[in-house]
Amino acid sequence: MVNSEIVIFPLSPFTIYHSLFTIYHSDMSAKLSVIFYIVLCLEIGIILTLLPWVPQGTLGLSDWGNNYFLLYAARKTGLYGLQTVIASGWVRGAVSGIGLLNVGIAFWEIFHFKQTVRALQESTEPRSNSKNDAASATNSRPAATPVSNHERRDDRRDDTAN
Repeated sequence: MVNSEIVIFPLSPFTIYHSLFTIYHSDMSAKLSVIFYIVLCLEIGIILTLLPWVPQGTLGLSDWGNNYFLLYAARKTGLYGLQTVIASGWVRGAVSGIGLLNVGIAFWEIFHFKQTVRALQESTEPRSNSKNDAASATNSRPAATPVSNHERRDDRRDDTAN
């Protein structure tokens, strides 16, 4: 006869239930989120700033106003002036301005990295008094009014038609 025993091992520091791992995971995920946001803002900003002004044929790109998708959209919608508007300097400048705004946001996030990580960590921390908050929220609600069981006038059956 085989004697089967269940052996319970203590939690190792690598399990997900250990508090040090959870705190480290929260710190790292907040930092990585801010880093990915900074990289995204920089990439979008650089592309939107430079792409409208790239001359035709550079890096295999077509001219901003002779874009295949722009021509396709103009032909399908019948708005042939769309190509002229998009190719104008005003629209190019506006798109470049949005790109510069993204680059500015990225640099602001770089200079305020610790502050942003701290704010992100505070917003993701679980509330310790969630049961108390739920109880106070239910106590502050007004009493429900009973719904009437009376039929509406237009819901009555018309027995005179039979």
